[in-house]
Amino acid sequence: MNKADALDIVQSAVWTIVTASGPAVAAAMGVGVVIALFQALTQIQEVTLTFVPKILAIFVVIALTASFTGAQVYAFTQESYSRIENGFN
Repeated sequence: MNKADALDIVQSAVWTIVTASGPAVAAAMGVGVVIALFQALTQIQEVTLTFVPKILAIFVVIALTASFTGAQVYAFTQESYSRIENGFN
């Protein structure tokens, strides 16, 4: 295994993490912006108003995209195991 192989594995791992966590992070960001705008317009500064909708949105998105996330992680795992099996060639 040389530097190029290690870099390729790390790049693939980072891309897998980004694609697997992307939907949940995007949902949290979208809900956060909407809640922040609502708080700014109404001047309601309730702490739970920011956390509860974000958590609910993240749970819903994770439930909806679980098969996609699992497929991404499975593909990365298969690729990693095939590299180990083939001796990093």
